Amino acid sequence: MREFLAGAGLLLRGLGQWRRTPGAMALGLIPGAIVGVVFGAALVGWGFWLPHLVDDWTPFADGWEPFWAGALRVAMGVASFGAVLFLFAVSFTAVTLTVGEPIYDRIWRATERSTLGAVPDTEYGFWRGVGDSVRLVLRGILVALLAWLLGLIPLVGGVLGTVVGLLLTGWLLADELTSRALAARGLDRRARRALLRENRAQALGFGVATQVCFLVPLGAVAIMPAAVAGSTLWAHAALGENPPREPVGPEARRVDPAR
Repeated sequence: MREFLAGAGLLLRGLGQWRRTPGAMALGLIPGAIVGVVFGAALVGWGFWLPHLVDDWTPFADGWEPFWAGALRVAMGVASFGAVLFLFAVSFTAVTLTVGEPIYDRIWRATERSTLGAVPDTEYGFWRGVGDSVRLVLRGILVALLAWLLGLIPLVGGVLGTVVGLLLTGWLLADELTSRALAARGLDRRARRALLRENRAQALGFGVATQVCFLVPLGAVAIMPAAVAGSTLWAHAALGENPPREPVGPEARRVDPAR
């Protein structure tokens, strides 16, 4: 539990990047806002049409007692909305990171520079980011399907589907968000996944905390820059990279790389 909370704390530390490089962090709100408007409209539309879809999916329940027919349709509606909500959180991350690649690259560099004083030489690359995003969405579809199936279990389905969905999507978000900082250090996909498994609790803590924030209205837009910064700090912690001693006097002044 201590490692889990430490991982969640790295997201909070990512918020501290607003103090160090406010210009870069403010720019990071723009891609999230653009993608958030599109995804928000799609989610509202899904919620509007979902009751009609559930009725179409369950014609066999028309002859049931009203209580049981209603219970089934409510359970199916809640499970379906929750599954799509998890999928949207994963897809939002993938699309936003791709759309805002230059901006989030700047946040990553600013975090590296303000924390360690240097930026790794290996470039992440736009097309590598696109490939990682596509894989993230595909894995997110599988997680959403599993959460939906678990949500249909009588009595415990809602809680079980929510918990499993949070944990699995949290893991996916941690994997995707940390890929930039880890790939810049020369770690391929297999090495990155091995590092995540070695630091499983801390990765889950960071990913689940990010996912919970994403589920809050407008939370995904507001927290995205901090999630990029926090994922960089996660890489530092997992690899044992310690920041240098803080300089004293005029040298301690931070310069915002976004300016």
